[in-house]
Amino acid sequence: MFRPVRLRRVLVALLALAAATPLFAAAKTEALASAAAPVQHVESVAVTVRDADRSLAFYRDVLGFEAVSDTELSGDAAEHLYGVFGLRLRIVTLKLGAERLQLEQFLAPRGRSFPEDSNANDRWFQHVAIIVSDMDQAFARLRAHQVEFASSGPQVLPAWNKAAGGIAAFYFRDPDGHFLEILHFPPGKGDARWQDAGRLFLGIDHTAIVVADTAASLAYYRDRLGLRVVGTSENYGTEQEHLNNVFGARLRITTLRAAAGPGVELLEYLAPRNGRPMPRDTRANDLWHWHVTMESAALPPGLLTDPDGHADLIEAPPPR
Repeated sequence: MFRPVRLRRVLVALLALAAATPLFAAAKTEALASAAAPVQHVESVAVTVRDADRSLAFYRDVLGFEAVSDTELSGDAAEHLYGVFGLRLRIVTLKLGAERLQLEQFLAPRGRSFPEDSNANDRWFQHVAIIVSDMDQAFARLRAHQVEFASSGPQVLPAWNKAAGGIAAFYFRDPDGHFLEILHFPPGKGDARWQDAGRLFLGIDHTAIVVADTAASLAYYRDRLGLRVVGTSENYGTEQEHLNNVFGARLRITTLRAAAGPGVELLEYLAPRNGRPMPRDTRANDLWHWHVTMESAALPPGLLTDPDGHADLIEAPPPR
């Protein structure tokens, strides 16, 4: 078993939340009301999985992630934080470059499976964008491991799109059906570290979520949590349609960042407008559930949800 390097921080957050609020819904409401300072760090992204060992093998052997810790949580504080009674949760933390991804397996109780008919414009959509140094080599590696396609193939966004022109991208799925993206930045776009040719898979640039209304989402991520807008674009055309595998796709894309960590990308489908909302009864043990862990010195620890039902876990920063 890997060393539980972050367990103390997680337990401190859980115990603080349980002492302050007896109900998950109350925790969300109080945290939103008192959000007055910006988030300093997007620490990690967590995805709910059915079998952590199977997912670990996929992310490690196919995508180059490294496992750094393996812990379990249970008890009253964890139940209140996640809103799931009787839970026992295994958390495997992975690292790629400077970024972290957490695999969360609910050993009990078992949640619902990822919807088989999910589309990229449904509002439970979330992915992480994994940066690659060579798109052709990365795509060949995915093909060799027989991953499930979610795009028709890698797409190079057109030059007329000043914000995204020349970026190559491909959507695929992990063993549970979660969408993932590999992304290649040409010289002059993206962070300078994404031009490293020494490794194939470099790190996580952002997590992307589908939203119904960009303005409403900005009121939450920018105005309440304090993330700053660092880029916007409007993407459409055959390349975007084949990337998302949504005919007629036209997206308003807004990227936000904290001072450190991966970004949060808002995807609003201007067309088509038939994406389905997040199920109202979504629970943290359902396989379509993700959350983003953010550090804040001012916000109380706990789970928040954005206007579309995507979750964020607030933690206190570690001692410096």
